[in-house]
Amino acid sequence: MLSHILLWSGLTLAVYAIARHYYLKTKRWYCSPLLVSPLVLMVIMLSLHVSYRDYLQATHWLLLMLGPVTVAFAVPIYEHRALLRKYWAVMVLGAFVGSVVSLLTAWLLARELDLPPSLQLSLMPRSVTTPFAVTVSDKLGGLPDLTSAFVIITGLCGAALGNGLLRYLRLNSGIAKGASFGMGAHGAGVARAQELGQEEGTVAGLVMILAGLMNLALLPIVQAALQAAA
Repeated sequence: MLSHILLWSGLTLAVYAIARHYYLKTKRWYCSPLLVSPLVLMVIMLSLHVSYRDYLQATHWLLLMLGPVTVAFAVPIYEHRALLRKYWAVMVLGAFVGSVVSLLTAWLLARELDLPPSLQLSLMPRSVTTPFAVTVSDKLGGLPDLTSAFVIITGLCGAALGNGLLRYLRLNSGIAKGASFGMGAHGAGVARAQELGQEEGTVAGLVMILAGLMNLALLPIVQAALQAAA
């Protein structure tokens, strides 16, 4: 059992590290470790006839790290407190509106498509970074593993299409660009925003964290609304 844990945990970390190194060299969204790592691991698992359940049991400790990661989000907020103080009203309001719109549109679209309830709930927190999204999904009764996949897809789409959309909308402000990437594409969006400039990357990171905290704050209201709509 220990050898199984060491093998798959080590392989997961190694694949991610190699994918990240290659992404930093190419700067191409389709080389993102968020996309490459799962695909490579999936091919390896299929080749070795390893089930997802066995893989999850071997790497479960990595999921437990989401808790400390969530707490660690307080560090960049503190480090960039001057920027947050300067634009706190815009950032907080944007994160609130973005969170409400994201949760509501995901739920309405899922209902309109007549998706199963578990799939509807798993889709709702797709627009926040994984540690927050998994927590929200679990509390709502969704499937955290499925939510993680939706988060990755959302982030990659936002990182790939975001810059073109911002040019089309003629948004030239660094603050606006950063906030858009942070709210719409979370981690992948932050990486893309950092390529545009330091201000864009910093704002994107702050908005991403604020959006995650906002989703947690809205959780009781969302739960009550879902119960009322049931």
